[in-house]
Amino acid sequence: MNDVLEQRLVTPSILSADFGRLAADIATVIDAGARLIHVDVMDGHFVPNITIGAPVVKAIAPAAHERGAALDVHLMIEHPERYVDAFAAAGADAITVHQEACVHLHRTLAQIREAGAAAGVALNLATPIETLAEVRDDVDLVLVMSVNPGFGGQRFISGALDKLRRARAFLPAAVAIEVDGGVSLDNAAQLVRCGANLLVAGNSVYGAPDPSAAFRALQAAVTAA
Repeated sequence: MNDVLEQRLVTPSILSADFGRLAADIATVIDAGARLIHVDVMDGHFVPNITIGAPVVKAIAPAAHERGAALDVHLMIEHPERYVDAFAAAGADAITVHQEACVHLHRTLAQIREAGAAAGVALNLATPIETLAEVRDDVDLVLVMSVNPGFGGQRFISGALDKLRRARAFLPAAVAIEVDGGVSLDNAAQLVRCGANLLVAGNSVYGAPDPSAAFRALQAAVTAA
């Protein structure tokens, strides 16, 4: 999994896909070259929206794994430690929890790794990168939110650019940096230059008339940046 996280990749988010045909929509972007699929899990408490749970991850995992792609599961939920093992067993290859939702973050990161997944931490816009000082050697990826989490299709908030720069300077070189929210062709190259190597793209891929072409254009911009 770490060899995937080291790459510069657009990670299509199924939050913007057709929930009635998730496996097909996942196959579409993988066939276009996607190697990491982003899965947003929301509980209606930590964020004001409800999406999917471990059973859906289990159902879609074959569509990704059989085509050589991995599942990047982003838990926007309270008490994520209660569900880490279930999502790992369902097929999550990377599990990211929010710093703001974890009372015992170090323990939860260890739990994720013990379950066999890469361990990630997400930070909301108002949470300083420096809050990860004590665990920066215990993470495989850090996700920087560039919108307020909860809904897809939001506009990118420019303050995340400086946060990405600080994150790249603050974190060990081996830690992947992911950015989530408002990613588009207009800002993809800039996000890479600011330090991100994983760019979550939902509406800009699945909201396009041709998701395959939209993905390829974004990936080309990221690769060339």
